[in-house]
Amino acid sequence: MSTVVDNVKTIVEPILEEHNFYLADIEFVKEGSGWYLRVYIDKPGGITLNDCVVVNDELSEALDNVDPDPIPQAYYLEVSSPGAERPLKTEADMERAVGEYIHISLFQKQDGNKVFEGTLLELNDDTLTLDVKVKSRKKQISFERKNIANARLAIEF
Repeated sequence: MSTVVDNVKTIVEPILEEHNFYLADIEFVKEGSGWYLRVYIDKPGGITLNDCVVVNDELSEALDNVDPDPIPQAYYLEVSSPGAERPLKTEADMERAVGEYIHISLFQKQDGNKVFEGTLLELNDDTLTLDVKVKSRKKQISFERKNIANARLAIEF
């Protein structure tokens, strides 16, 4: 179904640019007997319900006007925020997360752990550096990017 995602991406990106939003993710999945097209959008400071309604209306109209139809089967369109603990999937996601509190999971242990949370201080092609709390002290730890299985924003408690 990546063709559906690719087609929708080319249709939704100009709509998002017009409103100064960015695309966080798109998924087209079958759940039960129904298909769902989910478009996750964001902007600095966070997305509002009204922002989602505007994009939903404009995207729905744009999809209805494309010929041939990029999604031949019936589906539900959902436009929403990616959430407070959204995944960081792209390089742009990672760059926007500098200065934010994030959670990373590693393929191989480092310092005896595979999971770390901290403030993303620095990011380059090969490594990222987190400011991690170890017991009662803060410590800067660098990680090889090729060892990072996944990353997401996190809520600091």
